[in-house]
Amino acid sequence: MEIWHFTEMPYPNFPLEALSVTGVTLPNSYFDPKVGAALYNRYLDEYVIASELGFNLMLNEHHQIPACIDVAVPLPAAILARQTKKGRILILGNPIANRKEPVRIAEEMAMIDCISEGRLDVGFVRGVPTEAFASNSNPTETYERLWDGIDLVVRAWTTHDGPFTYEGRFWHARAVNIWPRPYQQPHPPIWITGSADKENIKNIARAGYTFAMFLQPYDKVREMFDAYRECYQPIDVPGCGGMAYMPLVYTADSEDEANRGAEEMTWYLKSIKVGPQISNPPGYAGIENNVKALQGLYAGRTAAVRSKGIDYLKEQGVVIAGTPDSVAAQIRRFYDLVGGFDHLLLMQQAGHLDHEQTVRSMTLFANEVMPQIKDLGPSRLAHA
Repeated sequence: MEIWHFTEMPYPNFPLEALSVTGVTLPNSYFDPKVGAALYNRYLDEYVIASELGFNLMLNEHHQIPACIDVAVPLPAAILARQTKKGRILILGNPIANRKEPVRIAEEMAMIDCISEGRLDVGFVRGVPTEAFASNSNPTETYERLWDGIDLVVRAWTTHDGPFTYEGRFWHARAVNIWPRPYQQPHPPIWITGSADKENIKNIARAGYTFAMFLQPYDKVREMFDAYRECYQPIDVPGCGGMAYMPLVYTADSEDEANRGAEEMTWYLKSIKVGPQISNPPGYAGIENNVKALQGLYAGRTAAVRSKGIDYLKEQGVVIAGTPDSVAAQIRRFYDLVGGFDHLLLMQQAGHLDHEQTVRSMTLFANEVMPQIKDLGPSRLAHA
């Protein structure tokens, strides 16, 4: 199993009650540039420390929300490609459905792959619903734009005999001939994050790409992982394929300390408060999922994840917290409940969790948890 360190790079220095209905309309007067500068440098320092401890590194981007001030993920990825010398760097991901130029993404990723000497994994996402609101994009087209954009990027990475013309549904590119091309051949491993849409998850599996889920109860993760396993088809790209899961994780010297740290990390769940007009814009979710939402099948789960206590979140696998032995046992339990997976993505920093707490948690995990879970092998995929 591959282990990855992650933080959303939050800006927590504002009162949560200021969120009112939605995080995407919080005035940026709450952002202090001096505080933000210190946070950016702190988070990058923690990524370098994580690399030295033996973690792979995961980054992402979001827009117009304080929960994530990493607004251009190629920038920190390029910094870490130069500042670190070991472990892989995962961008999860490029919001290609909301970006205007997939060829530029292909170039950016190829450049980072070369700087890192082939340590880059490239993730693509269609963007969360709040970003459709912020970017004024059509939420009914996000899936098709995602796949059209990925097709153009992969062709740009793998065409080496001069310019080609691309005519897709959403992008029309003339004379595509990127310099540089990726260090890894035929191209870096590709990841895509999933949702409750089983058909898209099956498309990810058929494409042979790695599939990732975040902060979901184990029964939902098992359901989506089973859909992926059912349709998985391997491709000849080193590192491609498999399943990944991300919980909030805090490792401490005592259970009480771990629970206090985990409570602080649940700031993230509270900070992404959005109203229904933004969380589910018309056309973003498929018909089947919208019917289930109208029936209330999702509301209870979502409300529970955001409002219930640490014991519930730990039982569901949304939070993993405790002493090293307890954390290892919780990971093993979750692994068994969902039928196995290949990558564990650890959100080890959130909210007001400070540098010392974060580094202590990472260090305990690296030194005392990793050895206990190293035997958790790759998942068993139907067509592997």
